[in-house]
Amino acid sequence: MANRTDPAAKSIHGTNPQNLVEKILRSKIYQNTYWKEQCFGLTAETLVDKAMELDHLGGTYGGSRKPTPFMCLILKMLQIQPDKEIVVEFIKNDEYKYVRVLGAFYMRLTGSVTDVYRYLEPLYNDYRKLRLKLSEGKFCLTHVDEVIDELLTKDYSCDIALPRVQKRWTLEACGLLEPRRSALEDDFEEEEEKEEEEQAMDSVEDDTHEKNYYRGRSPIRERDRDRRRDRQYRDRDYERDYGRGRERDRDRDRDRDRERDRDKDKDRDRDRDRDRERDRHRLRDDRDYGRERERERDREGRERERRDWERGRRRSRSRSRSRDRRDRDHEDGDHRKRRTHGSVSPRRRPEDDGSTRDEPKKKKEKKEKKSDGTDHPDPEIAEANRLRASLGLKPLK
Repeated sequence: MANRTDPAAKSIHGTNPQNLVEKILRSKIYQNTYWKEQCFGLTAETLVDKAMELDHLGGTYGGSRKPTPFMCLILKMLQIQPDKEIVVEFIKNDEYKYVRVLGAFYMRLTGSVTDVYRYLEPLYNDYRKLRLKLSEGKFCLTHVDEVIDELLTKDYSCDIALPRVQKRWTLEACGLLEPRRSALEDDFEEEEEKEEEEQAMDSVEDDTHEKNYYRGRSPIRERDRDRRRDRQYRDRDYERDYGRGRERDRDRDRDRDRERDRDKDKDRDRDRDRDRERDRHRLRDDRDYGRERERERDREGRERERRDWERGRRRSRSRSRSRDRRDRDHEDGDHRKRRTHGSVSPRRRPEDDGSTRDEPKKKKEKKEKKSDGTDHPDPEIAEANRLRASLGLKPLK
C-alpha cells in the first residue's frame, strides 16, 4: 500500500511515525491530489526536488480543510524516515529557506530534546521572510526565526500537536546542554579587545598615565582589574538574562495553560451543542413516530368505517331481497284468491263440514306461528327469534 510506513522505519516516541499526525489530518492528506500525484514513490533522494519546489508553508485551509504541500511532504518524511544526516543537511541548507523549515519541522517531531535545541536554536539568526497560508486560505508574512520560536515554545504548529519538550534551563541544570551562546557574543568580545588595546595605547602615550605608572600603578594590574570588573558585569548580565528567561518561560507556561483551558471550554461547548443536536433529532423522531401512529389510526378508522358501510350495504340488500320476495308472495296469494273467487265451487257435502270447521283452527295456528317473530324480514332478527322461541322467550320486533 502507498500509505504504509516503511517496514525498516523505527518507532518514534513509542509509536508509528505516521501516528504523530492526527488521524483526521492524515486521512485528508491521503485523499489529497498532491499526495497521490506528487508524493507517490518518493525516496529520500527525490524528496529534495519536491522540497525545493515549495513556495509556502502551513497546515490546512479552506472550508474542507485541505492540507498544504508542506504537510504532505512532512507526512512523506515520516513515512520513509530519512537518515538523520539528510535531515541535518536540510537544516543547514542556506540557499532554500523552505527546505530548511521542512527539516526543522521534521527534527522537532522526531528528534530528541538535545537534538531539537542543538539544531534549531542556531536558526534564530535567520531572518528571511516566509509565506504562511492561514486557515482561511489567505497568505501572511512571517520569518524563519518566528517559525523556529513557535516550534520551540508552542504545543501546536501547522495543525499538528508537537511532542512535549523540556525547558532549556532544566536541561542546563542536568548538564545535558551548555548555556546558550549568542551569535553576537563574539562580536562583543572583539570590540571589547579593540577598546582595551586602544586604551592601552592611549595610556602609554598619555603623560598622566606615565606619572601614575611611576607612582606604582602598573598597567598589567589595571588590565587585570578591568578584566575582573568586566567579568563581574558579564556574570551580572547573565544572571539578569537568566532571570528574564525564567520569567519568560513562566509567562509561556501561563499562556499555554490559558490556551489549554480555552480548548477545554471549546470542547465542552462542542459537546453541549452535540447533545442539543442529538436531543433535537430525538424529539423530531418522536414527533415523526407520533404522526405515523396517528396516520395508522386514521387508516384503521377509515378501514373500519368502510367495512361497516359494506356490512350495512349487504344488510340493506338482504332486506330489500326479502321485501321483494314477500311482495312477490303477496301478489301470488292475491292472484290465487281472485281465481278462487271467480270459479264456481260445488256444493259442500255434509261430510265436508268437519273440514270447514277445522279451517279457522288452522288459521289461528298460522297466526300463532307468525306471532313468534320467525317471519321477520331481517334474516338475523328472524334467526334470533327462532333461538328465543326455542328457549321460551319473547320474540324481537
